[in-house]
Amino acid sequence: MKRKVIFCFVIMGLLLVANISFAQTKKLTSIGRYTFVRIRGVVPTQEVMKRLVELYAGDIKYGFDLAGFGELYLPFMEQLKTSKFEEKSLPIGDKLRWMLFRSQGKIKIVHDIEWAGKKPLDVFAFYVVKDWKKYEFIMPKPCGNISLRSIEEVPPPAAICSLVVTPNRLNIKGNVVIDMSGSQNAKAMTVDVFGPDGAKIATHKLTPTNAKVTMTLDKPGDYSFKAVAINLADKPSTNPCEAKVHVNFPPLCKLITPCVTCLNYVGKPITFDASESTDPDGQVVRVDFELLDKNGQVIDKFSSTSKPFTWTKTFLKGGNFTITAIATDDFGAVSEPCRTSFEVTPKRSFFVAEGGPLFAKGSHGPYFFGRIGFLYRLIPDPLDLLISVGPGIALKGEPWKSFVMGNVLLLYHSGPAYFGGGFGFATKSKEDHKGSFELVGEIGIDVFNYYTSTGSLFFEARGAIGEDRSFSKNHKLALGFRVIF
Repeated sequence: MKRKVIFCFVIMGLLLVANISFAQTKKLTSIGRYTFVRIRGVVPTQEVMKRLVELYAGDIKYGFDLAGFGELYLPFMEQLKTSKFEEKSLPIGDKLRWMLFRSQGKIKIVHDIEWAGKKPLDVFAFYVVKDWKKYEFIMPKPCGNISLRSIEEVPPPAAICSLVVTPNRLNIKGNVVIDMSGSQNAKAMTVDVFGPDGAKIATHKLTPTNAKVTMTLDKPGDYSFKAVAINLADKPSTNPCEAKVHVNFPPLCKLITPCVTCLNYVGKPITFDASESTDPDGQVVRVDFELLDKNGQVIDKFSSTSKPFTWTKTFLKGGNFTITAIATDDFGAVSEPCRTSFEVTPKRSFFVAEGGPLFAKGSHGPYFFGRIGFLYRLIPDPLDLLISVGPGIALKGEPWKSFVMGNVLLLYHSGPAYFGGGFGFATKSKEDHKGSFELVGEIGIDVFNYYTSTGSLFFEARGAIGEDRSFSKNHKLALGFRVIF
């Protein structure tokens, strides 16, 4: 039993010594005995060394796997193509983590090596970067053995934030595009959006593969965009990364009309004035007017593109109307409509002056007559009441004499033509006659009509009323021109 215990202790001791011996640093006193690739002649250039690595890619992969660094094989092969070798001297006592070499035709790895030669070892050195670690590899001249000398932590590069917001000026409810695709070394980006009052209204989280976003801005004023990019080490960028956008204030429309109840304005110009319309951050460049009837139908339009932004309109008939104006600023924004309702009434009371040749009782009594009076439009356009009075001046002597006559007539219009009749009176036009009441009839046509004044030609026939008043002996015929104003 004692022998078994002693035997176990001896075995354990031998294993411990073996492990300690295995874990000790291997001292390398010479190079070239166990070469990965035997190179003949003078020390090769780095181009030759790179070519040899390509030729023995399979052996290198096998060696990296043996060393426990298989994940470095692909970046090693890829970065070696563009790496520039450095020529160094490995000092005596310098250590290597492992070395890949060939022994008896087989690829082998030795770990934890110390250069213990009599002089520094000339080597080629180059670097491979992966996962933010920098691996220094060396290849002794001229054996081509590949060795990992050191591993250094390399922090990821700082993120550089880039923020572009377009357009930098727009109208209300317009869209802006936030673009951070120009950011560098970033795994994520964040944009905070602040409204005109300084309050945060949105936060957008972006990635390099989804670096743009579109948003709508629905209030006027200045918006601020503040962004940051995050690198692979979760550290934010430090460079300024801001943008500003101005959302255009729409213009403010103001409309002035000269009257709300525009009495006697048919035929007169009415001016609609939008000259006091303003724009908080620019200027008004156009005002569009629309005239609507009482049913809301557009009956006329006008655009004013220069100050003072007015529209003068003459109404040819009365009625109830609404005028609407919309102002446009120099950035294309439009105001809310401003509108005013108003009534236009025609002129109904006029003075009258009329005159012309008159014949009493056939051709025996030529006269020139003149009358003044008053006209009232009982129903505007179709029906007028006319009252007039004036002399008939005799153009012959005895027995004809001048007289006075008057009319009370109703005249009905159909376009420019009219007709009507009524009653009149006349004093005696001859010594042996008496004054009389008369029936009067007229037809006429307007020569001009300015709504506030009208001129017309008319024919008038008058006949006395009474049993002894035959039309053939008691009539008057007149051709006249009438002006109402």
